[in-house]
Amino acid sequence: MKPIRCLTALAAFFVGVGSAAAQTPPQTSTKKVDGTENVYVFRYGGHQSMFIVTPQGVIATDPISYLRPAKPYLDAIKAVTDKPVKYVIYSHHHYDHIAGGKPFKELGATFIAHRRAKERFLELKKQNALLPDVVMPDQVVDGKKTITLGGTTLELIFVGRNHSDNTLVMRLPKEKLVFVVDFAPLESIQFRNIPDNASPLEYIDSLKKLAALDWERMIPGHPQAGGRFGTKKDVQDDIAYLEDLSAEVKKAADSGKCIDTAMKEIKLPKYEKWSNYETGLAANVERFCYWWGRGY
Repeated sequence: MKPIRCLTALAAFFVGVGSAAAQTPPQTSTKKVDGTENVYVFRYGGHQSMFIVTPQGVIATDPISYLRPAKPYLDAIKAVTDKPVKYVIYSHHHYDHIAGGKPFKELGATFIAHRRAKERFLELKKQNALLPDVVMPDQVVDGKKTITLGGTTLELIFVGRNHSDNTLVMRLPKEKLVFVVDFAPLESIQFRNIPDNASPLEYIDSLKKLAALDWERMIPGHPQAGGRFGTKKDVQDDIAYLEDLSAEVKKAADSGKCIDTAMKEIKLPKYEKWSNYETGLAANVERFCYWWGRGY
């Protein structure tokens, strides 16, 4: 009986291991966006980028190769097309999304970012602190810039200060798609204490400007909400969350409860099923406490 029990236990063990392995997603994946002819999403761990294939070349976004090889992204593009990468667009200046572009530059790609992102890089370079894997932008955007390549039009739009002071929304008008990184999460509390943010109220305003643009589906910079694309409702929900949070924190600030007491007491049950609610709400409260309680 003992050998049989051992074999049964061993078989169960390997079945469990196989099931776990089957549920673990691969490190990278590439998927063509349904309903489009040439738009792809490349996922690298917990980050996502969009690339567009045209007869005249490829428009790629965020290298997403911070502290990891850039080759998988290039390999993903080469698996789809033999056309060269003509443009690489930075969503914003944060390293986890835009570091690792050197192999793209070596192949002749033109890099584009918001003007303030380039200013940030130049200052870091002057201080000998710029990450070696960051490529300096060749072209910059202020309010809006349109790229046309091989019959595809991509709009780069600045909707205001939010997760950074230089975030670009990338809109494909024909496909009614937008690529939006970090500032409009799907069914999720905002990141930590909403860092690198000048004004929570400007943040909310930028979300309203995003919602006012003409689009139907949003590709996020991180796979969230089961990996689905975002909708206008997701952005409206983000706005509602931040406005509800702002109103509660203002009441706390007016009562002298900011910062620590407010962080402990404020709860927003309406959003308790969102990702990071338990771990992130207090930090979100802290950011608004600085605004309503300290003036910055």
